[in-house]
Amino acid sequence: MTEPVGRTRTSASTSAGSRVAYGKIAGTVALVAAAVVLIMTVGVTPPDDAPASDDTRTAAPVPGAAAPTPAPPAPIDRPNASDAARLTSWAKRLARRTTIPARALVAYGRTEMWMRSEAPDCRLSWATVAGIADVASEHGTVDGGRIGRDGLATTPILGPLRDGTNGTAKVPDTDDGELDGAARWDRAVGLLQIMPERWQRWRARAARDGEAPDPHHIDDAALTAGRILCDSKADLSTPKGWWQAVRYYRGGGDGVGFARKVFTSADRYATRGR
Repeated sequence: MTEPVGRTRTSASTSAGSRVAYGKIAGTVALVAAAVVLIMTVGVTPPDDAPASDDTRTAAPVPGAAAPTPAPPAPIDRPNASDAARLTSWAKRLARRTTIPARALVAYGRTEMWMRSEAPDCRLSWATVAGIADVASEHGTVDGGRIGRDGLATTPILGPLRDGTNGTAKVPDTDDGELDGAARWDRAVGLLQIMPERWQRWRARAARDGEAPDPHHIDDAALTAGRILCDSKADLSTPKGWWQAVRYYRGGGDGVGFARKVFTSADRYATRGR
């Protein structure tokens, strides 16, 4: 028989019921307390000598332990035929998967294609160039900029002066301020943030039209970046070679922090592009 709502039992079972209810409340309080402790523990940053997390999605990349995920290759370069249509189609397809601007992907893909013949032992992937561009300028979108259809950045991109302040190494001027607008200290320039001395040595004009290479043009910047990476004489398809080349590209200091950022971006783009 169902009892009316709100009626209280007056039998001996009342005492037993109270004990059960109290037990349930105590158990609930214990669980809540445990949860609070767990949340506080998760939010604590472990010391530097703590073992690395087993969750590889959040653990920092270990230098030399692995190379980024292999990326789907750029189209095959055909020296005696135009690859513009195939490269553009490839870039548009990857742009949807990676969120990288298609115009930038054309430059990264072309760099991989051309470095296959210029430095075949380098085994450079477009994803590594894209990773550097992401760290350097977010593919030209830093500070509200963008890359135009002509490949030029809408605004010049200049790095901090390498004058020994704010954690930078001292790099005296090498270009009389011609590229970076600074006459005493050098600073990285352009979409791939290349130092003037290296730009002067490895610069290349992707259009091959006789005009001077421009660090603010994505095609020229990407191709020059590829040449610098391959100047390391490393095989970027191997863990050791990849870390060596990217740290070499950075120049100054050990470059580990920079290489870790590039690894994370390059690995993400390669994975999404597959």
